[in-house]
Amino acid sequence: MNTIFASFLSTPIGELGIFADDKTIFRIEFTDILRDQDLINHGQHKENDLTLLAKQQLAQYFATDRTTFNLPLAPQGTPFRQQTWQALQKIPYGETRYYSQQAELMNNKKAVRAVGAANGANPIAIVIPCHRVIGKNGSLTGYAGGLHRKAWLLNFEQREQVFTLD
Repeated sequence: MNTIFASFLSTPIGELGIFADDKTIFRIEFTDILRDQDLINHGQHKENDLTLLAKQQLAQYFATDRTTFNLPLAPQGTPFRQQTWQALQKIPYGETRYYSQQAELMNNKKAVRAVGAANGANPIAIVIPCHRVIGKNGSLTGYAGGLHRKAWLLNFEQREQVFTLD
């Protein structure tokens, strides 16, 4: 088994766990909903240059000093999920897209539900910005970190209170 390195960052919306091997970051998730609890329990949680770099860039993001990320990512997923996550990274900071728009950008208009499912399986929160995808009627639908975090992130990026939970 490869060594797993980890860093943790307190944010205004909860603690993030940042997990990497010696070459790439493979998971960034809120620790209260971490889908693979073995990551929390694994090893000694030593940091490495990658986890420290991600921690620094995420801290800059939350301080409004960063709008893009430059990190070596290796999220694990099917080819379709990989394509979906690559498309997410093209959505600019402060903007949103509909699930249908994301499917169209992937040249697969009929894959709206599959796109939603792939977004929901995104293992790299914030850096792969699945929070920027909303329902066609403007509603907040689905976010593995919780809709309260999705609303917070969208409002934070747009610098105004646009999205609310009803």
